[in-house]
Amino acid sequence: MDLLQDLAWRGLIYQQTDEESLKDLISKESISLYCGADPTADSLHIGHLVPFLTLRRFQQHGHRPIVLVGGATGLIGDPSGKSEERNLQTLEAVQKNVEGIQKQLAAIFDFDGQNGAVMVNNYDWAGSMDIVTFLRDIGKHIGVNYMLAKDTIASRLESGISFTEFTYTILQAMDFNHLYENFNCKLQVGGSDQWGNITSGLELIRKMQPEGAKAFGLTIPLVTKADGTKFGKTEGGAVWLDAKKTTPYEFYQFWINAADADVVKYLKYFTFLSHEEIEGLEKSVQEEPHLRLAQKALAEEMTRLIHGEDSLQQAIKITEALFSGDVRSLSASEIEQGFKDVPSFNAAETDGNLVDLLVAAKISPSKRQAREDITNGAVTVNGERITDTAYVLQDSDRIEGQFTIIRRGKKKYTLIQY
Repeated sequence: MDLLQDLAWRGLIYQQTDEESLKDLISKESISLYCGADPTADSLHIGHLVPFLTLRRFQQHGHRPIVLVGGATGLIGDPSGKSEERNLQTLEAVQKNVEGIQKQLAAIFDFDGQNGAVMVNNYDWAGSMDIVTFLRDIGKHIGVNYMLAKDTIASRLESGISFTEFTYTILQAMDFNHLYENFNCKLQVGGSDQWGNITSGLELIRKMQPEGAKAFGLTIPLVTKADGTKFGKTEGGAVWLDAKKTTPYEFYQFWINAADADVVKYLKYFTFLSHEEIEGLEKSVQEEPHLRLAQKALAEEMTRLIHGEDSLQQAIKITEALFSGDVRSLSASEIEQGFKDVPSFNAAETDGNLVDLLVAAKISPSKRQAREDITNGAVTVNGERITDTAYVLQDSDRIEGQFTIIRRGKKKYTLIQY
């Protein structure tokens, strides 16, 4: 199975230009291709991943990926998918975001060897261009009627669109033309919402490059969930690639909680597992869903890819400790990850009496209820059941001197901090 057939099997092709010519080209030679992301935040989230992972699949087949972070286009704002104007960011904020995103993308690609990836920033060629040069050398080749026909622009005409965002598609077209000219880049890959911008780039290449110049576009479908809810969102918000925004444990938990109806699609979209491996996991979903082998494979592959083997093993350790109740085996840093969103209470000024602590931390509503909870065996301290109502927490109950974990009932955890 060739590369394009593999992408089709994985469901990764939404639209493409001149399929047969592209298939013929990549079967005969190694090409350069690119995908870009605008630095609207200092981290990508998992919704950004599929086009870049598709770029990585091309690299595995001998092609050279160009990874673009839009330091210039990020200052403008893509009107795609928006009903109103974006708030413009400062140059300093955008540059900070560029640096954060570049570090994340560097973990996905191989930058060594003959087809090693190249990282570029469109601010390097667009940032210093003066307005007259832009209008004469670039704007002259893109007709207003052509731009008005773009869905991203047409959908905004009634509500209003500034000239700034109106020109976004020309700036992205300029990127494709620049990369074609300087890196022999023949293909742009993007999400389905980028089709209009990609075809603008093809139009600019056709107008500005010598006759016969040929480039291609390919888009990836929007990732959806079977239940109709938005992919990549949790109760806590977006699932970020930045470990400070979404811890490796939270990242792992997102994938391991994938629904049976979604997990095989996610394995195809996001992982580099073989067809045989994915088909085996699909069979497991159908015949032994309680084992959740597909979810475990997905969570392991994704956490290893984005955060590395050590963070994966740490996420697995936290998961197993929480499942078994053996929280004493966790380090303080692992506790911070695993209990990031549970209620917490600072007990630095308390005397450690368990009954008083349960009430002060609002774990039990009254001393009477606290004593009943303890007597009935409903309270554990660091996973150990306590039934003595006179129990006083000791220094040994403080994990690395920082935390004690109290559980009331089966699931109600509270993080006690010192």
